[in-house]
Amino acid sequence: MNIHLVQHNVVTNNPEANLEWILQELDTQESKDALLTIFPACSLCGYPQYASAAYTDLQKRSQAVLQELVQRSEHRAFLIGMPLQIQDKGLCNAIVFVQNNAIRGIITKKYLAPDEQKYFVRGEGVQVIQYQDQQLAIGFYEDLKELSKSHIEQPDIVICCGCNVFDYNKPYRIRYRMHKIVENLNASLVFVNRIGGEGQFLYAGGSMALNAAGNVLCQFPYFEEHSQSVDMQLLTTIEDEKPEPVELVYKALVMGVREYFVKNGQSRAVLGLSGGMDSAMVATLACDALGPENVFGILMPSQYSTDHSVKDAEDLANNLGMKYAIVPIKDMFECLKGTMKPIFGDRAEDVTEENMQARVRGLIVMSYANKFSALALNTTNKSEAAMGYGTLYGDSCGSLSVIGDLYKTEVYQLAEYINRDQERIPQHTIDKAPSAELRPGQKDTDSLPDYGILDQILNLHLEEQMCHDEIVAEGFDPETVAMVIRKVKLNEWKRLQFPPLLKVSPCSFGLDRRVPIS
Repeated sequence: MNIHLVQHNVVTNNPEANLEWILQELDTQESKDALLTIFPACSLCGYPQYASAAYTDLQKRSQAVLQELVQRSEHRAFLIGMPLQIQDKGLCNAIVFVQNNAIRGIITKKYLAPDEQKYFVRGEGVQVIQYQDQQLAIGFYEDLKELSKSHIEQPDIVICCGCNVFDYNKPYRIRYRMHKIVENLNASLVFVNRIGGEGQFLYAGGSMALNAAGNVLCQFPYFEEHSQSVDMQLLTTIEDEKPEPVELVYKALVMGVREYFVKNGQSRAVLGLSGGMDSAMVATLACDALGPENVFGILMPSQYSTDHSVKDAEDLANNLGMKYAIVPIKDMFECLKGTMKPIFGDRAEDVTEENMQARVRGLIVMSYANKFSALALNTTNKSEAAMGYGTLYGDSCGSLSVIGDLYKTEVYQLAEYINRDQERIPQHTIDKAPSAELRPGQKDTDSLPDYGILDQILNLHLEEQMCHDEIVAEGFDPETVAMVIRKVKLNEWKRLQFPPLLKVSPCSFGLDRRVPIS
């Protein structure tokens, strides 16, 4: 059977816009020549929809678009995903099988994510439909476990319509699962996934087709729109390429920044450039996503800033080709201290004055964003967010947290990847000890364990969900582990006030890990 696979970006809550690219794809010669065209799950309305799924106007618009597709489907067959009101059942996340001006079948999602359960009812799961003398087992990625149950009829081809949120382990888990299904059922398989970004959620694509022997017939690129027809009876196969996680993370973050701006009708970004690793990484990703002409950096040295920090920030901006300005904060900081003097009295300077500097910098960045219709980019990493190492309404300012799901050590790994061909991020920025430079001689290690140790403990506690004694059993110092876990718990309230982050890990703050704040 010749099947046409479509890996495409989707506009959430805009079925009319999605109708345009769907019709364009159906009008291609490859799609016309294929017996079946497969679109990703949730193609008509995107995902996640959250509360918007419950509004009848969106449901009616989706139904109207589906009706137009049905009317224009003569001599054609395709699978399309959408929210669908099922009579006597309710709103379901569905895959609709359309053929020759009629709906041949409706497959409804059975295993719903917690957010989906608020708006969708539980469906029937995988269905086997006979088409062109072939038994097609059609379902959502989450429902494929149904195929192991004895009441499911043995299929010739398994068709998985995906809308799978990316994390750096997901592509490998998907590949493994697809190969196991083929191995267990001795059936060929098609997996079609979308690309694009919806706020915090990123979609990688990576659609593929396997023959019954488990060999790869086609493998789509990650994070790119692509469509291709494949003969499921082919014996000729291709090499199963597996990109490195760091490459996938880089592509995911670049796409995530671009999608966030485009889908929110914005084009310009601004951020503070400290000369440190985190702001350098965010600036590089933003330039790659938006073009350096659309990214503006503000260098805001204080009396505690070193000369090399300013030079590192300038070198970065010149390497990237982005514009920047230097706005010293000493006078503003001294003015603010003078303003607070009647209230503070003779109290000694402490972390309060350090936070003042961060908030002055946040004010400058946000003022530029307002004046020039730009979005401010947050530069906090996951290690800092976990430990509460940052100033609320200072470091936390921004419309988007670009690297908020990357540990500090992962930021350095990504920098090595970015600099693989040429030095874009200055080597001195990579080599020097991290510092917030809010007091003389300050280093991150004054307040935190070495990032190499800290990130291992955080990974075990957050991703592996280990408690204190389990982490200590892995060979870590008990007092250090206790301090790290205590700070993670104490700073949940602060993380809840950070901007949305781009999810690239299996356990993102606010999305995957939710704990009480008191």
